[in-house]
Amino acid sequence: MSVPLPPGTGIENIDVEQIKTFKDFLISYNKLTELCFADCVSDFTSRNVKGKEDKCALNCLEKFLKVNQRISQRFQEFQVLANESAIAAAQKMEKGAS
Repeated sequence: MSVPLPPGTGIENIDVEQIKTFKDFLISYNKLTELCFADCVSDFTSRNVKGKEDKCALNCLEKFLKVNQRISQRFQEFQVLANESAIAAAQKMEKGAS
């Protein structure tokens, strides 16, 4: 399904799945930003980002990305195991029906 946009925008049709993916990305980005800001920024007396805050933010981002990557890997592993179990169960049922 596509979402029509006004003519002349350059992108006349955007896939609903693309919109959902982008929305999910923005939610994750905003959550990360709020989390790291709350953890790392404590001094509002200067406009400049201090070295300690910068290092904290980078560590926060790196940790968040590594955790997300690990969760994705584990999810994929469980999906593979679930698919293998489903295939094995289907094959067992086929042999039992023969």
